[in-house]
Amino acid sequence: MARIAMEEWEDKDSLFLLESWARDGLTEAQIAGNIGISARTLLNWRKRSIPIFLALKKGKEVADFQIENALFKSALDGNVTAQIFWLKNRRPDKWRDRQESKVDLTEAVRIIDSIGDGD
Repeated sequence: MARIAMEEWEDKDSLFLLESWARDGLTEAQIAGNIGISARTLLNWRKRSIPIFLALKKGKEVADFQIENALFKSALDGNVTAQIFWLKNRRPDKWRDRQESKVDLTEAVRIIDSIGDGD
């Protein structure tokens, strides 16, 4: 089996293909499979090659932006699930499933201490 060199994927057309696969929603494991390398090798390429890193990043950003817009439009169109998802992620201080309550035990400790002093 021929070894695939990272440099083969740093030309303009190959970088465009990487970006396209990321934009289409492929995972890095799937992209690696398309290239014919392991996911670990692609991770190493990303660390060593700025052009490959940027192509994958740009493609993912486009896909994420499209999904964010679709979610937002769906929420505005009345999709309750999308509205809940949006609010839980954008306003977790108000909309998370579990609300945090802060209890000040100072007064309770003072009362218990004063009861103990009466003995």
